[in-house]
Amino acid sequence: MKESIKKYDKLIILIILLTLASVFYKSEKIGYLFITLLLIVVDSLYNIYKSNQLQKSFSTKIDNVSKYLTNSIEKNIQNNIYPVAIIKDNGDIIWNNKKFHKELNSDKNPHYNILNIIRGVSLDKLIKQDTNIPHRINLKGKIYDVYAQKIEFVDEKESFIIYFNDVTYLKSSTATKESIMLIEVDNLSDVVKSMEDDNGPLLVAEVERTINNYASNLGAMIRKYESNKYVLSVSNKLIEEQIKKKFDILDAIRDIDMGNKIDVTLSIGVGIGENSSAENHSYAVTAKELALGRGGDQAVVKWKEKISFFGGNTKELEKRTRVRARVVARALKDLVYESSKIYIMGHKNPDMDCFGSAFGLSSAIKQLGKECKIILGNDNRNIEFFMEEVKSHSKYDDLFISAQEAVEKIDKETLVIIVDVHNSNYVQDIETVNKAQKLVIIDHHRRSPDMIEGALLNFIEIYASSTSELVTEVVQYMLDKPKLETIEAEALLAGIFIDTKNFIFKTGVRTFEAASFLRRLGADTIHIKKLFSDDLENYIKKAETIKSAEVENNMAIATCPPETTEIVLAAQAADDLLNITGIQASFVFVKIEGEIYISARSLGDINVQVILEALGGGGHMTMAGAKLSDLTIAQAKEKLKKAIKNYLKEGE
Repeated sequence: MKESIKKYDKLIILIILLTLASVFYKSEKIGYLFITLLLIVVDSLYNIYKSNQLQKSFSTKIDNVSKYLTNSIEKNIQNNIYPVAIIKDNGDIIWNNKKFHKELNSDKNPHYNILNIIRGVSLDKLIKQDTNIPHRINLKGKIYDVYAQKIEFVDEKESFIIYFNDVTYLKSSTATKESIMLIEVDNLSDVVKSMEDDNGPLLVAEVERTINNYASNLGAMIRKYESNKYVLSVSNKLIEEQIKKKFDILDAIRDIDMGNKIDVTLSIGVGIGENSSAENHSYAVTAKELALGRGGDQAVVKWKEKISFFGGNTKELEKRTRVRARVVARALKDLVYESSKIYIMGHKNPDMDCFGSAFGLSSAIKQLGKECKIILGNDNRNIEFFMEEVKSHSKYDDLFISAQEAVEKIDKETLVIIVDVHNSNYVQDIETVNKAQKLVIIDHHRRSPDMIEGALLNFIEIYASSTSELVTEVVQYMLDKPKLETIEAEALLAGIFIDTKNFIFKTGVRTFEAASFLRRLGADTIHIKKLFSDDLENYIKKAETIKSAEVENNMAIATCPPETTEIVLAAQAADDLLNITGIQASFVFVKIEGEIYISARSLGDINVQVILEALGGGGHMTMAGAKLSDLTIAQAKEKLKKAIKNYLKEGE
């Protein structure tokens, strides 16, 4: 008998040591198993002593030890940080600790079934699951990994110890999730061409080294999949840090100097916040397209419906070829032939570039033998001077149509061409866009997050001076022998003239080629100049506007007189303010029919597009606009000043 006792003593000591070891190494599952075995051994030992009627004093001693160990162990399990329960093979709960009762069950009756708590889960799947693989469940707003371990009591009944590990933090934690980052060197070939032959390879190597070091510092997986393109897998937590740093890799790349005359720039797209890498990659592709479509040298982060922009301070350089224009022209020509009728539509409150591109394109489509109309609204004050010219020609009497009429006539064979806008919030009539099954977009503005979806053909070239320039190129490839009426050629040239501010801003070689083509078709530059001449009343209003300017940080903010009725006056005043020494950017307010319009201009060092995007506007780095509602001029000025302050702060 003594040998039997000694054998159990050794077993108890062994189990206690193993339990302590499991706790030391933080293995909860093994710890619970050894604790259960210890209970079984102590209980068995007690029964042996009792059944053999050992000496009373020894029996009492063992009884006290057994009760002490049982109470101590049960107390520890009761107070364990994890919910724990012991269940029968039919799911009935034999015992549970306080944490289980508090978090998972409010029933005061201890005799209940586990399936009443974890609804919709197969009991067999739960208790037969591999002990190393948790069963993940959603319960009362939390996520638990559930582990089950088979145990056998002395009465040989099969039971299971089951405990719940709260892993809700994994759902909201960004530290353990991966984002996808796409990096593209915007202008590598152009930069290399600007250098001496010997330095080209050195620059390419330095760019690659800088990007690889950047990835290494982030602890990211990086793969180069084209000569100028990289994909990275980065922890969400590190992406958040990069957001705080405004993606300093943009500055590091731009600072590379190997004798290059042009700065190297990057376009970065980041997809974050989804459950899978595939979804994040899709977000990253969209984000990078936005970065490229806005001129490059910037990072765009897309997180579900939220999009954030960083950088974008480099002047846009002309980077287009005629190949793209030729391909688009042929595709557009095919779409025109396949359509029963064609409508052309621009943005709200159209300007001369919007109207000129629509007017010129409508002529080319009619020469292809197709019916074509231009959708116009009632607010055409910016083009009234030219509309008077158009109305003097009877051949254009049936050219224009209202949006309401167009919507009624649109069918599945109707082609709608949108010019000088791609933002769904600024298009002339969104109902027309939504009803049309065949869409084409031709635009030169930086790509917006609210881009119209579902277009069959997109021709968005941010390096072009104007949409009129793009249409002029397309017309030359759509028609074998392009021929436009003088007024049509002048409309296109006027669009270029206005958007380049007399061929000063965003003017490239292609701009002059387009103007030369229009000039050969009979466009009269003197006539266009006369159309844009100011009368004395407007000239005085413009002078009053300039006089009202407040200048701070090389930026001027001015307001048009209350009686002003034309938005174009604000644009002209903004242009003239840049002629004053020391002014790098100008913002001019005008209030018309309760709406406040802002025209912004810049010489290039200040990105007015980024500033006005904070107010819901947009445009280009050197030319942008915005519209505000339900505000006074004073309130609108405060909003603008706040946006400027944030822009300057981010640039520090």
